[in-house]
Amino acid sequence: MLQGFFLLISMNIDYICTMLENKNESRTSLSELGEFKLIEHLTKGAGIHHESTLKGVGDDCAVINSGESLTVVTTDLLIEGIHFDLSYMPLKHLGYKAVMVNLSDVYAMNANAKQITVSIAVSNRFTLEALEELYAGIHLACEMYKVDLVGGDTTSSNKGLMISITALGEVEAEKCVYRRGAQPNDLLVVTGDLGAAYLGLQVLERERQVFEANPNAQHELDNYTYLVERQLKPEARKDIVRLFGDLGLVPTSMIDISDGLSSEVLHLCKESEVGCSVYENKIPLDQQVISTCEEFNLDSTTVALSGGEDYELLFTISQADFDKVKGNPNFTVIGHMTEKEEGVHLITRAGEKVEMIAQGWNSLKD
Repeated sequence: MLQGFFLLISMNIDYICTMLENKNESRTSLSELGEFKLIEHLTKGAGIHHESTLKGVGDDCAVINSGESLTVVTTDLLIEGIHFDLSYMPLKHLGYKAVMVNLSDVYAMNANAKQITVSIAVSNRFTLEALEELYAGIHLACEMYKVDLVGGDTTSSNKGLMISITALGEVEAEKCVYRRGAQPNDLLVVTGDLGAAYLGLQVLERERQVFEANPNAQHELDNYTYLVERQLKPEARKDIVRLFGDLGLVPTSMIDISDGLSSEVLHLCKESEVGCSVYENKIPLDQQVISTCEEFNLDSTTVALSGGEDYELLFTISQADFDKVKGNPNFTVIGHMTEKEEGVHLITRAGEKVEMIAQGWNSLKD
């Protein structure tokens, strides 16, 4: 027994010595990669062992053949201080938003959300009443979107709150939409309007700083109600999936807009192996977004391209389906797909062609 003990110590010493010898080797910072390149790097060796796994990593959801239909699965992890600030995010709103983040991914596959599981880690500064508020938001989301809460886990945390939700949905095989599938000359279409959620965050951050400087100061949010609501209580676009069915429309590719329009366009182009031209003057902006950008001295196009958390849907359709979306207030055609060799560009209001790059939020940035 002692012999085994000393062998174990020797192995640990060898490991520590090796680590010390390599301490001066170059190290790659995670912020250099960003979230998506990190995922791609860590999962590039992951194989598929079951025929029922139709799509693994690389889309809004994994897709599993469950027999008569397809099951889509997605999960997101939200961490206090990284993804949300409880100084202005009410716990009930946080619970609701955490569900929306996942349902949006399900709808981006043209699927119907069915179930969720919820796992949380909490520190001892949270009371039972606080968690009841969090779950009140989760239950409200489940009721509004007719989704079943079917399980999860709870554990302790050394600091703050973490919440992870997994969502499951269902879609007929012929209606499932992936990020791949767009073809040159397809039209690029977006739902709703963009940029409001990011500006809502800027307004709330400003109010937090005002409060910290003067706790008795009056909050001035009346002029920003739409922006703040888009940040604190977004709605996933379940209605669009239903509308697709009513219109007899199946997009050729689709993604939800969580990290900014530019990032999502690039994802579609990469997965579909096409290029794209996006027209600046076609990007839909709410009037409150335009006026608040002027107030904050921000460029509204940059906000729409890089702001994120809009949870709208970005999709492509063949030109033959244009009449199905033409004139519909839910949809705006903002560009078209091109040959891959032509690249991905923003066509400015002045007619200039500018290469589009992803400048959305990076949770791994130092």
